[in-house]
Amino acid sequence: MTDRDLKDANRLTGRAARYARVGAAVGRVGARAVTGRVLGSRSDRAEMAVNLKNALGGLKGPLMKVAQLLATIPDVLPPEYATELAKLQVNAPSMGWPFVRRRMAGELGADWQKQFTSFDRQASAAASLGQVHRATTPDGVERACKLQYPDMQSAVEADLRQLKVLFSLYRRYDRAIDPSRVYEEISERLREELDYRREVRHQRLYRSILAPQSRVNVPAVIDELSSDRLITMDWVDGVPLMSMTEADAGSRNEIAMSMFLAWYEPFYGYGVIHGDPHPGNYKVRPDMGIHLLDFGCIRIFPPHFVTGVIDLYHALGNDDRDLAVHAYETWGFTGLSEEVIDTLNMWAAFVYAPLLENRPRIIQDEGSRYGTRVASKVHARLRELGGVTVPREFVFMDRAALGLGSIFLHLKAEVNWHRVFHSLIDDYREEDLARRQERALASVGLGGGGPSASPQNATGRQTPP
Repeated sequence: MTDRDLKDANRLTGRAARYARVGAAVGRVGARAVTGRVLGSRSDRAEMAVNLKNALGGLKGPLMKVAQLLATIPDVLPPEYATELAKLQVNAPSMGWPFVRRRMAGELGADWQKQFTSFDRQASAAASLGQVHRATTPDGVERACKLQYPDMQSAVEADLRQLKVLFSLYRRYDRAIDPSRVYEEISERLREELDYRREVRHQRLYRSILAPQSRVNVPAVIDELSSDRLITMDWVDGVPLMSMTEADAGSRNEIAMSMFLAWYEPFYGYGVIHGDPHPGNYKVRPDMGIHLLDFGCIRIFPPHFVTGVIDLYHALGNDDRDLAVHAYETWGFTGLSEEVIDTLNMWAAFVYAPLLENRPRIIQDEGSRYGTRVASKVHARLRELGGVTVPREFVFMDRAALGLGSIFLHLKAEVNWHRVFHSLIDDYREEDLARRQERALASVGLGGGGPSASPQNATGRQTPP
């Protein structure tokens, strides 16, 4: 048997084992749904949601990461599920030193330790797809070595297969939202996260885009110490965001400003967004700027999609129904009824509210409960109207908006979001964005290079800023 044959056999074995573990966990929870017993009362759904969270929490790996993501997307899962899955924390056990040593030798060669004067045996962070080790190179500079766990391809494919099962269970009793495009989007992005070569290009893209922005730092990648499953970059020091929630108001507001610009300067300037605003993906600097980390999940949008986001803002501010319809149609809506437009505008008015008011305010004046009530009302109305398909672009755009909004609430930040937003869009021209995007992607080898560099048109419901 050749090395390639052995590798393929090991991958198939690993995938089969993963199917068995994940399938058993999901199957135990899904058995009651198949018999129809959980589709009746809210208490039944709540119990199933708790069981599902416990099953996934024991698995770690990609499916747990997906579950966390789904908990942030309104209406894709019932509220009982979202509440429980939001409690999941990515805290995978790290690989032991003998395993790390073999993995590093596989990526950099048998003499890999000569590339470092020090290499921490204990991981400084461990997540669903890999872990990070602190090291020092012979030039005396501290580095972060991000090492992917073995056979993640098998884990991802097995978990995506079970994600289909979870979606089908939900669709059995609620057809207001069709998650098929959500599944397609999650699948592509999760597979991309396994491609560390692509992640390096993403990181270079962001480092270039945000170079003029003094509030945000993107660590530099060390090419000669990176490979298909290893990314070595500059180590950055900073404090965890959640440790700043009791800081003085001025500091909390400055952190919120830094984060808003880190996410939305790339979007409105280049049609690119960081799809994972998890608190672990940034560190706060002494000047209240941030270090932005982890570029596996990056979404690149066609310029017309960004134009639609801005058009809808102006439509809501000017009560221009025709422009709102044009924005929805830009994203792929067809055959919009007056009732569907009203329902979409209800959700849009809530999401855009912080941008429409020219005053300092927290991101949600009435807190997250108000958002839950609006989402529930919109969901019920869409069900009455026959349902709607969630667009692929919605997934990570909405995740960014909701994830950042949650963090801003934790910070209790009071910012004039209207002014910050207008500083990004007042000179907007779609053709200018298109040119900037094309040049930026080409400069890092992403032009036409893959799914996120060649995104499809949106089809489905409104996507927030």
